[in-house]
Amino acid sequence: MPLFLRFKVLFVRLFIDVRWYAIIAAIGLYVVATWILLWLAGEDDLVASRDFLYWLMVTASTVGYGDLSPVTTFGKHVVGLFVVPFGLGIFGMTVGRLAAFVSHQWRKGVMGMKTLKFDRHILVIGWIGNRTLHLLRLLQRENTGTADDRDIALCVRAEIENPLTEEMGFVRVKSFTDSEEMDRAGVHKASCIIIDNPEDDVTMTVALYCSKRNPDAHIIAYFKDEHLGAILREHCPNVECMPSVSVEMMAKAAADPGSSALHQELLDVDSGMTQYSICMGADRQLQVRDLFTAMKEAYDAILIGVSRPDSREIRLNPRLDETIDPGETIYYIADERIPSVDWSRI
Repeated sequence: MPLFLRFKVLFVRLFIDVRWYAIIAAIGLYVVATWILLWLAGEDDLVASRDFLYWLMVTASTVGYGDLSPVTTFGKHVVGLFVVPFGLGIFGMTVGRLAAFVSHQWRKGVMGMKTLKFDRHILVIGWIGNRTLHLLRLLQRENTGTADDRDIALCVRAEIENPLTEEMGFVRVKSFTDSEEMDRAGVHKASCIIIDNPEDDVTMTVALYCSKRNPDAHIIAYFKDEHLGAILREHCPNVECMPSVSVEMMAKAAADPGSSALHQELLDVDSGMTQYSICMGADRQLQVRDLFTAMKEAYDAILIGVSRPDSREIRLNPRLDETIDPGETIYYIADERIPSVDWSRI
């Protein structure tokens, strides 16, 4: 290879594809070479001053305050022919490398290549276009005003970029059951895992995997086929299976016109009354009658159901003389989520 081409390759390696250690080495050599050249030029005031590094930075960046400057002819030549040109080159190289590093890190987040530093977060696994995007926005809205404002992360296999770049974490994997890749999404640290995929068999596999990796998480899986959901519940009782209710809603709307709009209103967190839940935090039993009246008067909320911590069964429209134990979940309808209830006043 000709000498010129060898020099060109070396130049590309050192300066075009520069590494941080090369930049640090270049800065070190630049500072030492400048000090030696100024010392040889007889610039004793500059090389002996504690402000040498300050002067060098100001001069190399061409700011030039003028409070310190060379006085000898040779010293001026050193500054004009070496300090300023090489300083500008090193300064530009450092800034360019820093900008490239920041851009690369941002790009990694957009492409889902980074490892999330989340804990007790909500993890959505799967991508179905606008349906998943709508789900993410609803989760963000539901998360507003809660006591524990949890982070939200999306884990996908699809070749997409983060749809909500500044608002949530994003991880792209090749397999939903690869532990090394799923650890980047924090599947073992999530407090809630939502699995929603176009294929029920993928949902089943991912639900079984997540149930094993994080048995303490609240796992929600959506199935088009209700029978698959029933099979999963037998093996993983901690998984909450969500069946498709479109057929039931059509039948209900046929018998009771307007039912579909009612259900939509109860599910939509952006407008109208919505269904929420809260844990009963009183230190004693309460009657439904007392709690129903207090919630309506204080928060304009309507109690509609109660469930025990160890049961999935919800007692809808409970009798007024029923008692509610501490720790039970109370379901209610309100315009906004109630952040906290003063149980001592009930």
